[in-house]
Amino acid sequence: MPKKPKPDTRKVKIGRHKVVTYSYGDSDEVLFLLNGGPGIPCDYLRDPLLPLVEAGYRVVTYDQLGTGASDKPKDKSLWTIGRYVEEVETVRKALDLGKIHLLGHSWGGWLSIEYTLKYQKALKSLILSNTCGDMPHLVEQLERHRAALGPETVAMMQRFEATENYKHPSYQAAITILNYRHVFRSDDWPKTVTDAFGKLNMDIYGTVQGPNEFLYIGNIKDWNRIPDMHRIAVPVLIICGQHDEMAPACSMRMHNALPNSEVTVLPNCSHMAMYEDPPAYLARLTTFLDARRGRRKA
Repeated sequence: MPKKPKPDTRKVKIGRHKVVTYSYGDSDEVLFLLNGGPGIPCDYLRDPLLPLVEAGYRVVTYDQLGTGASDKPKDKSLWTIGRYVEEVETVRKALDLGKIHLLGHSWGGWLSIEYTLKYQKALKSLILSNTCGDMPHLVEQLERHRAALGPETVAMMQRFEATENYKHPSYQAAITILNYRHVFRSDDWPKTVTDAFGKLNMDIYGTVQGPNEFLYIGNIKDWNRIPDMHRIAVPVLIICGQHDEMAPACSMRMHNALPNSEVTVLPNCSHMAMYEDPPAYLARLTTFLDARRGRRKA
């Protein structure tokens, strides 16, 4: 296995706090990564995409406020998608990245959509990985995943959700099955993934999303940007897994709203396709990015 390159690490001030950034390579072609969560460090997305440095890209990412090596304030009013959009723009400007290729995975995809709608001139291209643009539609897909467990299991889950007893062993067993089917279809999770989820900041995750991947009751639950996505003119790659929690139907909903997009569904993959089929995932990204190199800096 190739040795992981050493990053150029910097701290960027975000209001009264600081976030830690990581940059690999020195190319003018910048791939800026926004990881999922919300509330986990960037390592799990950063590490499998580092081969793109050898493909001629500068890979840049950071631990979002409240995660990883960045400051961890306790003020829950900070955990909104609008504030995170300004955080992304502050980091881009502080690192003098110019025009970027932006890749958002999962929650990072929601953040990327919101960022693009406000700061589209900063982008060369956009990659929406394993994500969605319409939360109520996603909830419909999650209900379909849950229904496949059978009516008795669904009733059990709803009973514990009604009393907010999310830690009950029976409820957790159902979530474990759903995670295996739709989040990461493997018995053995890589250390970067287990470490990231082990460091989950539940204040952020619970405030924005909810108690787990299959119940959305946080402040993002009504978010829907499909009506606005026709304004995104940059080239967009949408990539998802065949069994993704954010199902191919979510990808198609975005594709139909975007004027300049293409969709790839990776067979036998779910939400963590960059680990489930790294060659296919990286090849698709590289092909898309290589076709869009060399555009003017901001």
